[in-house]
Amino acid sequence: MAHQAPLKYIFYIAASPEKVWEGFVSPESNRIIFSGAELQADFKPGGLLAWVGAGPDGKSMTYVRGKVLRFEPPKVFQYTFLMGQNDKTSRATIELVPETEATKVTVTHDQWAEDDPTYAACADGWPRILSRLKTLLETGKTFKPH
Repeated sequence: MAHQAPLKYIFYIAASPEKVWEGFVSPESNRIIFSGAELQADFKPGGLLAWVGAGPDGKSMTYVRGKVLRFEPPKVFQYTFLMGQNDKTSRATIELVPETEATKVTVTHDQWAEDDPTYAACADGWPRILSRLKTLLETGKTFKPH
């Protein structure tokens, strides 16, 4: 079966790799950039992770779930990715590289099944998430996602 093309995004954030890393993994920043969803994670290879929050009906739901593949602070965070009730797994890799006055953030979301229905949502969602994180880390506040 053919796979869909990897999604790849590169952002530069005016913050140290440690601060950017914290932005990706801390419960506080995740609640802000994911509109209240809580990151629940066992940050070690093989550990489970999930973003859980209130659904449209107000009941708790899991937005994204997966398993940690690599966790090397503050350089690489890689995990499997399943959105909603979807049973097709893809992979997200976040890589941080220090620059002189910023951190280069590269997000690669790959290993897509050809018929993964969440591909379009992720293609739209990653730039929004990364923009919200960049704004939060650089200004201390962010904007509503839609």
